[in-house]
Amino acid sequence: MDAITLLRQGPVVPVIVVDDPAIAVDLAHALVAGGIRVLEVTLRTKGALAAIRRMRDEVPDAIVGAGTLRTRAQVEACVDAGAQFGISPGLTPELAAAARAANLTFLPGVATPSEAMRAEDEGFSVLKLFPAEAVGGIKLLKSLAGPFPNLRFCPTGGIDLARASDYLALPNVLAVGGSWLTPNDALAARDWSHITELARAASQLGGGK
Repeated sequence: MDAITLLRQGPVVPVIVVDDPAIAVDLAHALVAGGIRVLEVTLRTKGALAAIRRMRDEVPDAIVGAGTLRTRAQVEACVDAGAQFGISPGLTPELAAAARAANLTFLPGVATPSEAMRAEDEGFSVLKLFPAEAVGGIKLLKSLAGPFPNLRFCPTGGIDLARASDYLALPNVLAVGGSWLTPNDALAARDWSHITELARAASQLGGGK
């Protein structure tokens, strides 16, 4: 599945931080029940790779990937865990080469026009704008549309349900990333019905251009 097809599966990609892999399957089921299938599990915890593997093995309707990829070793580890895509906060030549070697659907992070040009030189035309709100958000994306008409974005960072619609209305935005679908208090309480409600609201936003 290429990056455009991936992001057309739904308007929001949840940015998931899982400390305990034991909750991974229930969490994935809750999100899928709300209509959110593309799940980004960030490699910010020791349990992340195990969570990816459990989601892949036990939630067949989910499309599970790894976020916060920064090194070749992380690319290799997430592929071994079954990740179907990868997302990074940035891009280095080594990371680009690792993603290509692994044949991994990959969204590199960019924050400036120069970084977008380097990503394009590496063969990537679908990019993560990060940290979106901090670097200009909607205004920046509108400005990038002129010189980069072929690039598409998944902005992430500081976006919530209220802001998401404005981002998704932009022609160069395919989907947005957000952590609001998996709040810490809901995870701690194992409140899966609440997470399903958040996912359902997100799935009804525009997107999938």
